[in-house]
Amino acid sequence: MKLIYRDSYLEQLKAVMNVPDIKVITGIRRSGKSKLMDAFSDYLFSQNNANVIRIRLNIREFSALTDPDTLYDYVTSQYQQDKTNYLLIDEVQMCSGFEKVIESLHEEEKYDIYITGSNAFLLSSDLATLFGGRVYEVKVYPFSFAEYLKYYPSDDLDKSFDDYVIDGGMSGSYLYPKQEDARKYVKSLARTTIIKDVVTKYKLENEVLLNMIVDFLADTIGNKTSIRNIANCLTLNSYKTNDKTCGLYVNLLCNSFLFYPFTRYDIKGKKYLESDKKYYLADLSFRYALLGTKNTDYGFLYENLIAIELLRRNYEVYVGCLYQKEIDFVAIKDGQKIYIQVSDDISRKETLDRELSPLFSIKDAYPKVLLARTKHPDSQVEGVKIIDIARWLSNVSQF
Repeated sequence: MKLIYRDSYLEQLKAVMNVPDIKVITGIRRSGKSKLMDAFSDYLFSQNNANVIRIRLNIREFSALTDPDTLYDYVTSQYQQDKTNYLLIDEVQMCSGFEKVIESLHEEEKYDIYITGSNAFLLSSDLATLFGGRVYEVKVYPFSFAEYLKYYPSDDLDKSFDDYVIDGGMSGSYLYPKQEDARKYVKSLARTTIIKDVVTKYKLENEVLLNMIVDFLADTIGNKTSIRNIANCLTLNSYKTNDKTCGLYVNLLCNSFLFYPFTRYDIKGKKYLESDKKYYLADLSFRYALLGTKNTDYGFLYENLIAIELLRRNYEVYVGCLYQKEIDFVAIKDGQKIYIQVSDDISRKETLDRELSPLFSIKDAYPKVLLARTKHPDSQVEGVKIIDIARWLSNVSQF
């Protein structure tokens, strides 16, 4: 398989070297967590005065270290007094009782610790409990469009973008020449995520309901969705459930990184609204693999791309509300806001006016952007910057 360096993630790890926290790399299965650890390990080996203790519990060489006492003894035996000691462990959950081992090593203050593991054991919501809050989380997402272009170099940006919308960012699927086989891989990955990261850990009895909720959320990305609405829709389709069960299952799916929830933000009242969140998939390839190409609304698909890309670029992201109008995203970084509308085709004046109207209604001075499939260089309309989606995702254009 062709490998590309994921520089932004590598820089995140470099930036927290020797910071006294346990660094935990999280993300959906097969998003590249272990490959990132490999790249970081290579970097550390190139540094002077570094002792790198690299453990991969998923390969036979380290199988004896799945015992916690043996793991602890091995790590301490590899310690070098006169060097900076970096401990990197892949698939840490394969050691029963790994939490106490990691905590003990951390308390000794002799190691700079980095770990990856199955989402069934290292969910974001569990990290504070596992390690007493002494963690720094590096969130890894599937390939961005910019990374896709590194993998598949091309002079035709627009064709590459159209391909990326369908292929997605799960790079393991790129090994399959036929699209149908690539989708089988992604579908299997989605179902494995559901079973191992949700059903197994939480001992859920109703896997059928969980899969129905996955299909419902995948089919309604970009729509405001309440837990009650999910329960009602499933009940109308002859499957009896309730708000409490649906709410639990949706939360667990988000914890497994298959979906990301986006809270609504009242722009005028400057407050967060808990009702009717939006849910976006970690990668669009999951939607095609699970549902096929039915009901393809490219406006919603592009919203999904933008939502995940904003998270990738370390923005806080909300769905904006202003009176009866909706702004697709309110993105916040370093105290600065950006209001963003996303659209497919704005070549017709009535469509352009409709997309600009919510942005014109905002009276503060923060930047306002319309991301659309223009296939043209950046432009402006009354202070609103209009940027082609493909060019923004490829980093050719910026806010």
